[in-house]
Order: sequence, then structure tokens, then C-alpha cells
Amino acid sequence: MARSRTRAPRRSFGAIRRLPSGRWQARYPGTDGSLRAAPERYETKREAELFLAQVQADQARGDWIDPTAGEVLFAEYATRWIDERGVAPTTEELYRRLLRLHLEPTFGDTYVNAIGPAKVRTWRAERRKVTGATTTAKSYRLLKAIMQTAVEDDLIRRNPCFIRGAGREDAAERPVATVEQVFALADAIGIRWRLMVLLGAFASMRPEELAELRRSDIDLDAGSVRVRRAAPELNTGHRVVGDPKSRAGKREIMLPSFTLLDVRRHLEWFAQDGPDGLVFVGERGAALRGTTFGRKWRSARDTVGLPKEFRFYDLRHTGNTLAADTGAKLKDLMVRAGQSSERAQLIYQHSTKAHQRRLADDIDADVRRQRAAGRPLGAVAVPRGTPAPPMGSGGAARAR
Repeated sequence: MARSRTRAPRRSFGAIRRLPSGRWQARYPGTDGSLRAAPERYETKREAELFLAQVQADQARGDWIDPTAGEVLFAEYATRWIDERGVAPTTEELYRRLLRLHLEPTFGDTYVNAIGPAKVRTWRAERRKVTGATTTAKSYRLLKAIMQTAVEDDLIRRNPCFIRGAGREDAAERPVATVEQVFALADAIGIRWRLMVLLGAFASMRPEELAELRRSDIDLDAGSVRVRRAAPELNTGHRVVGDPKSRAGKREIMLPSFTLLDVRRHLEWFAQDGPDGLVFVGERGAALRGTTFGRKWRSARDTVGLPKEFRFYDLRHTGNTLAADTGAKLKDLMVRAGQSSERAQLIYQHSTKAHQRRLADDIDADVRRQRAAGRPLGAVAVPRGTPAPPMGSGGAARAR
């Protein structure tokens, strides 16, 4: 009687075949039912079987990712990622600049699923040599955020950006101007821009907040300024009017009394007409332009002898340092500076106007003590014989 040949059990998942080269090929059905080939050929049948077993287990757990899903160019995916964020115009501008200058040259023509940890490490090392640590950290954070979305979109299994500390910026400590240097800057920059310097320092106001400050935002009786809007300037020169930088940016700032004379004088001589008139405008009455003010600022900074890296924004450090030296509570300091985070919000949300008034008075007293030996507060260095700035219609100044 002839023996019956025993057949191997029919494979329940996928298929394996031996190629003419002697190597083994594995094929398997995707979750959409279409048959797919394994990404490589195997030396032994056992290796092909292990691959199929892994794919089957991944599909059963819901962990399987279609290997062709990530075959989208990084430049295309990253551009769409930015389009879908809905971020502030200044943030969008930053993202597009980082993408264009620092990410696309390396990753732009690469499929998202082909970007691995080794390529990210090599890119970061090269960028640090070319652009420095700060810009590289910003670019790395953007790359990591884009690739994390690719994980969530099931384009890749894991984020290739996991270099510890690579997204942290260890920027050098910013310079802080003394009280005397602030007043020297205010004198050197000229009477039209003097109040901007004083409010930037002693009211801790950001330049974009000053650019959108209106007459109706100033309450001379209360001695306060309300920050309700901000107008950051893009690289194109266009200002985008919107909410301040943070949730706490909308605030009322109590002014030190020594600034009020400058405030009254500026409103009389230079501000636009009407309650909605801009407080700070150019010499021809147009909205403030960063390029115009920047030239004035750099000249004044060099005259005073401050370092070239000293920015207008750094004036806030002087005011914040003075406020901290008064012994004020953290919640009062955070409100005055307009700083916000979920954690900080819980700390300083109970700050009251009375606390802010006392804080402003303490700054006023401290500055007066430091200036006691100098000329009277509010005095402006105007050459002898210079006439008062001529008045335009409604009090808008024409003088430089």
C-alpha cells in the first residue's frame, strides 16, 4: 500500500516563497486587504515566518502602520502642518523661516518615513556649527513637533527626534541697564521717543504693546496704562494687530509718578488726535515703523555706551528688577510684566489694583532716591533757545 505524503498546514496569514536566488520573500495582506511584500528578502524561511508573525500581531493590536503611508515628502507635509496650526502671525513667520532655511535643505526631498534618528543627529551637529545653538534648538523643536504629528497620523511608528536636551535654548543672560542708563537713553533718543524708553523700562511694556497703545488706554487721573492690544511687526514691515503675547498680557499697569509729566507732555505734543489715536507715531504722523525707530534706538544705545546686543526689549529687565527689589509678591510681579502660564495664572490671579499701585509707588521712590544727585526727574536735555515743538491740527506734533 502506497504511503500518503504529509502536507504542511496551510498558512493562515500571508505567504512565503523561495526566490531563484535562494532567498525568501514574505507577503502579507494589509488592513485594507491588499497584498504587500516585506521590505526585504530573508536568508532563511524562519526569518520570513517571524516577520509575518510580527505583522500579524501588530495588526491584531492595532499597532500596524502601512509602510507606504509615510511616503510623503517632508517639505510637503511640513508646509501643510504649518498651514493647519492656526498660530499667531509672528509664530507662523518664524516656523516658515526655520523650515525654509534650516529643515528643507536637509529633509525637504526625503519621505517622512525615511527620516531616522541617525539622520536627525547628523543634521543637528551640522546646524550647530553653521547657525549656533539657539537657532538649532528652535529648528529641532519644530522638526520634533512635525514628526510627532506624523506619529499621530500613523505615518511613522515612532518620532526620530529623541536627543535629550536638543530643544533647550541656553541663551546667555541678557544685559540689564541701570536707572541712570535708562534716563541717558531717554535723553539721547530724542523727545519724541523719550516716553517709549521710560514705559519700556519702568512700566515693563513690550515694544509691540507700545506700538498699539491708544490715548484711551491712558488714565492720567489713576496714573495707569491699560494694555489691551499689541501690534507685532513682521519681517515684511506689516504690523498685525491682535491680543498681547500672553493671556496675562491684557492688564492695567500703574505708572511710577515720575513718568506722568512725560506722559502728559507726549500726549499734548505727539499723539494722534481723538480717544482712539495712537500714542506713538512717526514724525509724519504715520503708524510706528520698526525700521525708523530702530535707527534712533541704535544711535542712542551707542551714545550711552550700551553693548550692541542690548535690545529695546531688554528695558523690561530694568523695570522687573526694580519691582522685584521692592519685595513685591510674585503674583504682583507677574501681573505687572504681563507674563502668563497655566501654573503662573494660579499663583498671581488674585493680584489687586491696590497691590499694583503700591508696587508702582515703590518703584517711584526707589528711582527718585537713585536720581537725587542728578537733575530733576522729567527734565529733558533740550538745547538752549530751542522753541517748543510746533502744534499740528488737534495737537499732533510736527517737530522731530
